[in-house]
Amino acid sequence: MLSIIIVSIIFGSIVALAALICGTILIVLKTRSRNNIGGGSDQEEAKIIQEIYRGLGRMEDRIETLETILMDNKEK
Repeated sequence: MLSIIIVSIIFGSIVALAALICGTILIVLKTRSRNNIGGGSDQEEAKIIQEIYRGLGRMEDRIETLETILMDNKEK
C-alpha cells in the first residue's frame, strides 16, 4: 500500500513538472509572437498617425481659406 502511494506521488510530481515546463514554454512563445506582431503594428500605426496629421494640416488650411471667403463676403 505504501509503495502505491509513493509511486503515485512520484508519478504525479513528474506529470506536474512536465505540465509546468510546457506551460512556461507556451507562455514564452506567445509573448514572443505578440511582440513580433506588435512591431509591425507599431509601424502601421505610425503611418496612420502621420496621415492623420497631414490631413489635419490640410483641413486647417481649408478652414482658413473658408474663413477668408466668409469674411470677404460679409464686407461686401
